Amino acid sequence: MKATKEQINETSVKLTILVDSETLSTAKKDVVTRLAKNVKAAGFREGHVPPSIAEKQLDQNILQSEVIDEAMNRSYQEALAEHKIRPILPPKVELLKFVPYSTLEFAATIEVLGKVKLADWKAIKKTQPKANVDKEEIATVISNLQSQLAEKSEVDRASRSGDEVQIDFNGVDDKNKPVSGASGKDYPLTLGSNTFIPGFEDNVIGLKSGESKTFDLTFPKDYGVAALQNRTVTFTVDVKSVKEVKKPNADDAFAAKAGPFKTIDELKKDIEKQLLVEKERTTYQDFEAEIINEITNKSKVTLPEGLIEEQAQGVMRELQQNMSYRGLTLQEYLSSVGKTEEEHYKEDVLPEAERRLKAGLVLSEISLVEKIDVTPEEIDQRIEILKGQHRNDPQTMAELEKPENHRDIAARLLTEKTIAKVMRSVSKG
Repeated sequence: MKATKEQINETSVKLTILVDSETLSTAKKDVVTRLAKNVKAAGFREGHVPPSIAEKQLDQNILQSEVIDEAMNRSYQEALAEHKIRPILPPKVELLKFVPYSTLEFAATIEVLGKVKLADWKAIKKTQPKANVDKEEIATVISNLQSQLAEKSEVDRASRSGDEVQIDFNGVDDKNKPVSGASGKDYPLTLGSNTFIPGFEDNVIGLKSGESKTFDLTFPKDYGVAALQNRTVTFTVDVKSVKEVKKPNADDAFAAKAGPFKTIDELKKDIEKQLLVEKERTTYQDFEAEIINEITNKSKVTLPEGLIEEQAQGVMRELQQNMSYRGLTLQEYLSSVGKTEEEHYKEDVLPEAERRLKAGLVLSEISLVEKIDVTPEEIDQRIEILKGQHRNDPQTMAELEKPENHRDIAARLLTEKTIAKVMRSVSKG
């Protein structure tokens, strides 16, 4: 086997491989032996036909194709090892010449990773923002608890602010066609909560159970669903019930109902503690992401187009899965953000795919430079933890036994250890 290497660009290599007759002969012998197992010949049991006889019974076009594939695969692997090439995707193969069982020449174009030039990440020094909980946040939680513990009683009167009304509502455009995202059934709406767009709840206040009202509203220009921004919609609302809501006073008796607390001060302190834990967690996650993004942005990585496209497909599958969980189709989501599928792919999906790949390669390079590794004991320990979390899930337990999943766990552990190393170096306090 003779392999000539041509560097097309930083992320693409071409190997021109000439396969010798000895390799072809060996490949042919192995292929005939394998195919002979399914050959039938008089005087021999199936699966026991000698290769020399079986060869004459085989379709010569199939035999030739199988030998070419076998010889290519062997020679390709040898060429990769010889030139120390680590492909990241299957190669694009072109057959250049084939003289049956004496000469084979082919070209393989291979995508490889470009060099990673790390930023001077150890020079980055930052202080993690301090997490704080203010009185307004505690008051919001108290108010939500009051709503949860409120007494609701149906009343036969016109609705007013603070009441909960159960409504059906339907929105149509100027052509009387339904507007996506502007309808609902049996919706419990607390009047005065400002849950709906400005003006909606004001139009419902004053209606009694069994009454209806039709009115026009224009969605705000900064509304979260792009397709509804600045759009005028005609709503019809049917009130099905009106309930008076009586919230309990925020006192010691209320605290006792909300949990194992003797006083309202104890409840507030517990709320503050829980909020602080959550805010510290999210603050650290945001700080960590900020540091990794800064190192990634300051580093130089050349990514193969094929790898970006492959990662982008994963991002798209992830998005579609998330939309499915939320009960939305991809088209409904695209309509909500005001983009075509092509625009979304170019403006959002491809940049996210590139960001993820670049960050992963930068962290991988740091782990190599810093000689960070994962021990078998660490992998076993993580697997035992995962088994403990999923002991009632036979399918997950079976997946945890597979070697390929052990590799995934090792990769995640390596990433975690690398990020921890980075954060210890970067964080000033």
